[in-house]
Amino acid sequence: MCRLLWVRAEHPFQITDHLDRFACLSQASTEYQGHGWGCAWLEDGNWQVYRDIRPVWEDDLARFNTTTLLVAHARSAFRDEGIRVENNMPFFDGQQVFIFNGELQGVRIRESGRIGAEKIFNFIKRFDRDGHLPALRKGVDLIEKRTRYVRAMNMIIANRDSSELATVYNENPAYFQMYRSRRDVADIVCSEPYPGETGWRPIDNRTVQTL
Repeated sequence: MCRLLWVRAEHPFQITDHLDRFACLSQASTEYQGHGWGCAWLEDGNWQVYRDIRPVWEDDLARFNTTTLLVAHARSAFRDEGIRVENNMPFFDGQQVFIFNGELQGVRIRESGRIGAEKIFNFIKRFDRDGHLPALRKGVDLIEKRTRYVRAMNMIIANRDSSELATVYNENPAYFQMYRSRRDVADIVCSEPYPGETGWRPIDNRTVQTL
């Protein structure tokens, strides 16, 4: 199980400010989040993507500058398998970035992808002709219907113009519930509130929405 972060603001903010807090909560997580990490951010209107096989709390986070949109992911690999940097999220298809946290048991969908999360990303994109939010709603609904048991299925898909969130879980809300906050000028969604900060609002289970 993984940790997710999304940050957006009208004016540029320091990426490191948020990654430092994300690293702290990932290191302190009840499940190990050290199977690599990655982030994507907008720079001059284009996506930049960074991934590393080290835990996020061991990387040099001072390397990053500013942005108006940041997506980050700390990985806890299922059964400690497939620990390679190319399996780190965010996944990027040239237009959209994707991050995922969850576990599906008995999934009956046919889709390309190195790991389950990438297959989910590619499956949802099948329906993009209907718009990003309808595509996510339809994809989540079909995946649920074709899965024996959804332990959890949290994801964020972002492009330059919009970001969509889905959060679905059937157990352990203390771990799987997502949270949202306004900090300074930034709108933030994260798997956990930043350490030591108040004012975070839980996002309801079974939410699928544009952020």
